[in-house]
Amino acid sequence: MSRSGYSDDYDDPLEVGRWRAIIASASRGKRGQKFFRDLVTALDALPVKELVAGDLEKEGSVCALGALGKHRGVDLNELDTTDWNQLGETFNIAQQLAQETMYMNDEYGRQDPASRWETVREWAAKEIVPTESELV
Repeated sequence: MSRSGYSDDYDDPLEVGRWRAIIASASRGKRGQKFFRDLVTALDALPVKELVAGDLEKEGSVCALGALGKHRGVDLNELDTTDWNQLGETFNIAQQLAQETMYMNDEYGRQDPASRWETVREWAAKEIVPTESELV
């Protein structure tokens, strides 16, 4: 199993739909929107536009959550990427959104480090809902 915890083994055909609804709700909420705005900022601040898979930090490179953690001053060594409750609390998001972020980083799309950065950056930016002042 991946660190996101995702699997293709579903007994209930509605399970995927319920999961997607949780992700959508967590993404649209105040905490989710702050997360995505901060994630885009953290990704843009990386000196090398690349992301690693499978670890928060590896040999000086980071994954998406690792980039945000570094940006916020979080000690990445204190985090367990399979403890989704801890990740949710640390990043002030629903644990499911932490899992979704790891899935997008590790498993979705192209898998070389530079393409991974582009994919995650594009996903995070697309999840941001403009505020009223941004629409004017």
